[in-house]
Amino acid sequence: MTAFRILATLLVALFALPAQSQVEGQDYQTLRTPQAPASADKIEILEFFSFRCPHCAAFHPLLSQWEQELPANAVLIRVPVSFGRQDWGLLSRAYYALESTASDLPRLESELFDAIHQQHQPLADLDQLAAWAAEHGVDALKFRAAFASSEVTAKATRADQLSRDYMIRAVPSLTIDGKYLALGASFEQMLKNARQLIDKAAAERKGSGS
Repeated sequence: MTAFRILATLLVALFALPAQSQVEGQDYQTLRTPQAPASADKIEILEFFSFRCPHCAAFHPLLSQWEQELPANAVLIRVPVSFGRQDWGLLSRAYYALESTASDLPRLESELFDAIHQQHQPLADLDQLAAWAAEHGVDALKFRAAFASSEVTAKATRADQLSRDYMIRAVPSLTIDGKYLALGASFEQMLKNARQLIDKAAAERKGSGS
C-alpha cells in the first residue's frame, strides 16, 4: 500500500470516530428545575453577568465573538443580575436603559465594561451614570427617564428573578435552553461546551417533536 493510500485510510478512520461525548459534572450540569425558554423556535442561551464583575469583563469579548458564530437556530440573551447588591443593581438598570434606545447598548456595552474595569470610574449612582452616558453620545434626559421607568424596573426585577429561578450562584454563567448550565476550566472551554449543548438541546427538541 502506498504512503498516500495509508494516509487516506488513516484520515477516513479518524473522521469516522464519534465526537467526544460530554461528561456531566465536568462539562455541564443539568438544571435541577428546568425552565421554559422564552424563545419557542430557537435554542436560548442566557448569559448571567454584571458589569461590576471583573470575570464578566474578561469574558465579554470572547462571548461577543462566539455569538457571531452561533447557528441560525440559537439566540443569546444577556441577563444583568444584582445578587441583591445595590451597585450591581444600578448597572442592571443602566443596561436596560441603554437597551431602550435600540442603538446605544450595542455600541456602549464594551465601553461600560472598560470604564469600570480599565479606567476605574466609580459610576456608583445615577448622576455618574447619566454623565458617562452623555459623554458617549446618549441623551442624558432620555437615559434618566428610561432608568427610572416602570419598564426598566420590570426588566431588572425579571432578570434577578431569572437568576433565582436558574439558581445562579456566580457570574458569568451560561445556560442552554432552560436545561443545562455550561461548565469549563476556562472561558474558552465553557464556550466550547455551550456550543455542544446547543446541538444537544436541538437534537432533544427534534426528538420530542417540539
